[in-house]
Amino acid sequence: MELILKYFPELTDDQISKFEKLETLYQDWNLKINVVSRKDIDELYLRHVLHALAIAKVLKFKTDSKILDVGTGGGFPGVPLAILFPECSFHLVDSIAKKLKVVNEVVEGLGLTNIKTTHSRVEDIKDTYDFIVSRAVAAMPTFVHWVKGKITKQQNHDLKNGILYLKGGDLSEELQDYKTVTIYNISDFYTEVFFETKKVVHLPLKYKG
Repeated sequence: MELILKYFPELTDDQISKFEKLETLYQDWNLKINVVSRKDIDELYLRHVLHALAIAKVLKFKTDSKILDVGTGGGFPGVPLAILFPECSFHLVDSIAKKLKVVNEVVEGLGLTNIKTTHSRVEDIKDTYDFIVSRAVAAMPTFVHWVKGKITKQQNHDLKNGILYLKGGDLSEELQDYKTVTIYNISDFYTEVFFETKKVVHLPLKYKG
């Protein structure tokens, strides 16, 4: 928890309380349904929570923003972002039902009212969003294909509506065809060794009416 406060010192008491509860909730549920590896559960705040919140170092979501989390798994990056941005709505989607069972229990345990979950392939989601977030569920060309037509027309942020993707390693080949992409090194925001090769990738997507 000190890690979170180190980089997000302005948290409210309610947000701190929710972030503190995360560890117990995930540890309890992970024993029943394994969604986070044993090593990662021991470093939940570093490897999952803080990693998810790197998106907030690139962009502060404005009130009433709608965000889609694709392939949310155990609820990352969606759950930490929903705690940080209580005035925004988050839609967490995964094709594996047992993972969403854990997410739903965590959301209920925290009393989060700004998250909804759907057991579905993202291609079948019909709504539109300001931003689509995810953590390395597929190569960018595949991901772009999945989320086509899901970006809203209205622009409310300095960054253009589109994808905010958590990725690691050398992305030059994967992203070579995207001329509008911006890569943010997470090591510019956080000093921990874990983040040395990790990045937030912003790819604007056009509204398709």
